[in-house]
Amino acid sequence: MKIAVAGTGYVGLVAGVCFAEVGHDVTCVDVDEAKVKVMESGVSPIYEDGLEELMKKNNATGRLHYTTDYASAYANAEAIFIGVGTPEMPDGSANLSYIATVCRQIAESVEHDCLVVVKSTVPVGTNDKVEQFIKDSLEKDVKIEVASNPEFLAQGTAVHDTLHAARIIIGTESKEAEAKLMEIYEPFGLPIVSVKRRSAEMIKYACNDFLALKISYMNDIANLCELVGADIEDVAKGMSYDARIGERFLNAGIGFGGSCFPKDTKALKFLAKQNGYELKTVEACVDVNTRQKTKMFNKAKDRMITFDGLKVAVLGLTFKSGTDDLREAPSVENIKLLLEQGANIYAYDPAGVPRAKQQFPEGTIGRGSITYVDDPKEALERANICFVFTEWPQIREVKPASYKELMKTPLVYDGRNLYGLKEMKDAGVEYYSVGR
Repeated sequence: MKIAVAGTGYVGLVAGVCFAEVGHDVTCVDVDEAKVKVMESGVSPIYEDGLEELMKKNNATGRLHYTTDYASAYANAEAIFIGVGTPEMPDGSANLSYIATVCRQIAESVEHDCLVVVKSTVPVGTNDKVEQFIKDSLEKDVKIEVASNPEFLAQGTAVHDTLHAARIIIGTESKEAEAKLMEIYEPFGLPIVSVKRRSAEMIKYACNDFLALKISYMNDIANLCELVGADIEDVAKGMSYDARIGERFLNAGIGFGGSCFPKDTKALKFLAKQNGYELKTVEACVDVNTRQKTKMFNKAKDRMITFDGLKVAVLGLTFKSGTDDLREAPSVENIKLLLEQGANIYAYDPAGVPRAKQQFPEGTIGRGSITYVDDPKEALERANICFVFTEWPQIREVKPASYKELMKTPLVYDGRNLYGLKEMKDAGVEYYSVGR
């Protein structure tokens, strides 16, 4: 099928590449000409395992194209997928301006009957408005239907999550739209759950917010474990055997980040408020996560007289391993606090440094400074204190003895519980973690 995809971020580009991989003819649309040229050369603009290989493969087959010419891409497309961003507004609501721009372009450009599919995460009821907006703006006498098809990929495993999804959610208001989406996804060979549009929109928020709740719950229990002398890892192990709970998302740490959970929890909270309802569970989740992000900094602040002039090793910048994304990453808030306190930061991350430099240019910043290094051991050399913010394998591979050998003061605040308490104690490291 001839498919156009609006937006080449995590959602749009991964979807477009995977559609091409299963045999569709796909054109990915972006406003950035330089980005288009990079993608045409087979280079991915985002750090995502396996994506670049599939781009090169499907560029070569001629099934995958890139353009800034939205008019030609949309004119004869049988289906147009919208995968642009819906960033958080100051009040927590979703910014739908990028969706609206694409809708205008579609209305101006389509020349044949077409199915418009919204993959972006949008508030419940948005697809109704999208359909009406496009119909109001159409320049030709064509039939447009709008469907909801939320994505459930995780950064770092996005390609696998798309090609091997547990299920595909589609939300439609007609048998014709349902049939076309079924046809598009038939080559994937995956279970398809077909519901009404508003239910599909809510499924996305309900899933993401439930996972965020699970993380915040475990972090809340971890904080209590510290006070009563229990070990959160023992607790999580005992919980994991209960099939009603499961074993995933039970790791305690310094909270969630990224482009989805923080935004989607706030958006659902805002939606509930708009409808006169108080979503207390999600509100608590947001509050717990906000406090959790600076937990390690506050522990260290209680221990230290000052950070002024100290060498501070920061291991891990991205919000999780396997991605270069720093959006809502715990490291960001902690780096800001450390710089305000006059710390000289030496930061390591195998993927996130280029993006980190956009927020924290190398050199002096206020009272402190930041230097980026290529090896975690270089960050640790003669450091007074170390913070671990991301669970990268390269950081996990640093042996406990290395902290003792390299650091001026072997003082480690581990926000990801990468090390055992006994092994760090035996190595002579003063070690603080979450919930243990």
